[in-house]
Amino acid sequence: MILTTHALTGAVIGKTINIPWLIILLSLAIHYLMDGIRHAEYFDDRTANVKNTWWKVALDFAAGVVLIFFYLYFSDSDINITKNILLGAFFSMFPDLLTVIHWRFKKIPVLPQIKKFHSLAHRYDRFPKYSPERQWNLRNSANDIILSLIAILFLFIL
Repeated sequence: MILTTHALTGAVIGKTINIPWLIILLSLAIHYLMDGIRHAEYFDDRTANVKNTWWKVALDFAAGVVLIFFYLYFSDSDINITKNILLGAFFSMFPDLLTVIHWRFKKIPVLPQIKKFHSLAHRYDRFPKYSPERQWNLRNSANDIILSLIAILFLFIL
């Protein structure tokens, strides 16, 4: 899933639950569960790298943050709910941050195991990296769009 989808679902968890450690655990669990659903990847071919895909990541991150701050600005959420929403959003995106840190700093001992687990969650056995099922297009982004719209519905309306 993309960062916006992860952030929005984490925000919904934070809005709904008032126990910080449970928000963290659920946000992490939902991240890995959602990554098992077919979705588009930033790196959709073997020539893609951080240098030529950073704008996708930045735009994606910004979209999620803007939507969450838009909600917080116009809602009457108290400080605890605001903290919980931000906590959920952060920890829903945290596994992807750990992957980036792993790519950048290969020497941190625990990160290869976390990256391996993250790859298992992505179910690369079913949808291998760089396969047509992971290319950046509307068909492969449909699950992200649907889950993001559901999260927006829960965040803004319910």
